[in-house]
Amino acid sequence: MNASKTKRWMNVRYTLLAAAAVASLAGGCSDDEDEDDGLGNGARSGSSGSGQAGESESQAGQGGTSNGGTSNGGAAGSLGLGGTGEEPAEGGAAGAEVAGGAAGAGGADDGVDRDAFRPEELPFDEAAFEALSLPEGFSINVYRTGLGQARMLGVHGEHVYVTQPMQGNVVRLIDADEDGVAESQAIVASNLPMVHGIAFSGDQVFLANVHEVHRGTVEANGSFTGLTPIIEDLPDGGQHPLRTLGVGPDSALYISVGSSCDACQESNPEHATILRSTLAGQPAGARTIFAKGLRNTLGFAWHPTTEALWGMDQGSDWRGDDLPPEELNAIQSGKDYGWPYCYANRQVDPVIQDPPGETKEEYCARTTPPVLLNQAHQSPIGFAFYTGDTFPERYQEGAFIALRGSWNRKPATGYRVAFVPYVEGEPQAVEDFVSGFLNEEGTATFGRPAGMAVAPDGALLFTDDTNGIVYRVQAE
Repeated sequence: MNASKTKRWMNVRYTLLAAAAVASLAGGCSDDEDEDDGLGNGARSGSSGSGQAGESESQAGQGGTSNGGTSNGGAAGSLGLGGTGEEPAEGGAAGAEVAGGAAGAGGADDGVDRDAFRPEELPFDEAAFEALSLPEGFSINVYRTGLGQARMLGVHGEHVYVTQPMQGNVVRLIDADEDGVAESQAIVASNLPMVHGIAFSGDQVFLANVHEVHRGTVEANGSFTGLTPIIEDLPDGGQHPLRTLGVGPDSALYISVGSSCDACQESNPEHATILRSTLAGQPAGARTIFAKGLRNTLGFAWHPTTEALWGMDQGSDWRGDDLPPEELNAIQSGKDYGWPYCYANRQVDPVIQDPPGETKEEYCARTTPPVLLNQAHQSPIGFAFYTGDTFPERYQEGAFIALRGSWNRKPATGYRVAFVPYVEGEPQAVEDFVSGFLNEEGTATFGRPAGMAVAPDGALLFTDDTNGIVYRVQAE
């Protein structure tokens, strides 16, 4: 290792050890208010590299949830709190049926080879960090570590926030000296089990967990006050309990509600949708279904110039290694994007039965096809348009997508950050941006990207919800 890399890694190693020591003293909790366990200025420059196109999907009642590389089975129909909304969150009997070769909901046995394969989850270390690959002209450093299940990111003014569903907290990350490393943190919301989505409108903050949306005030010091539930009747979680939020250019609140299953006819019409509500909150029946047929569009955002809404949807599982492709959709009011009856360019899903009163072919002909397709099973989570001013012109108003990685594909795929350039408001392709979290054999990973946001200084932030890290990418 050359001298510069050695010095860079020693900074990272020192603060990792400090984080572990503090966590041990705190009884394993790493999110105490103002705890000083941040990483040092570990950074590395990017090199040119090509990437595979990618997408991913969710789950199909496979026995249990992924936790530290192991599969922990649960009772059928029970929600595994270790679930992340992208992998099977229900276990037991349902999982036994699928693992035995049935196709899950719909029950077709079409002979397709279906794999449940989770790469070994490795801890963050020197070799892993040095293996990360970025385009030329970019460098990456660790912004913060010791965060547990670090999921979605939010930025309000100079303040950066991360949600922690398993801990039930929202944490503010503090970079007081503005050196690109958050040296401390403070809990700004707590006792919110499975809190996931975060969005802002002026000085109002909105937080979402399984059934609820809470609204509060962002104070000048970055703290949250007056958090109060404004929606309390979102649909049951089922297979996808994590909710994401956005405030649109129309000053309305948009809420992503995933499907309750892998592929089924939903009894609640609000499942597999994006809902639209006033900022005051509206109960079911008063709020509207903005778009439907979206199995699990956790990441969505509005284009900075056109103000069109875009998001990438996770397709169903148990169709083989390459089906169905994940979909980048232009999400429009009143449109149906096909799930569970069709995928890709209105292709009929052979697993699910016909909808009531018509054939799948008839139904699919009326749906809206995606604009771009991406490799199946990469599990898109965070989605953010670049709105900073420090990245090269090519990246301006393009979209960054966190691809958390497959569990239902062998070899594994995803485990990276992708970039989608937009030209005149239209997406062009899905490219690699940060890769190397998955080893070349596709058998082990040391990170699963999840949340995505543009930092106040124009850098790109993204979370690793497995090792509890927030990374920061800047243009050199």
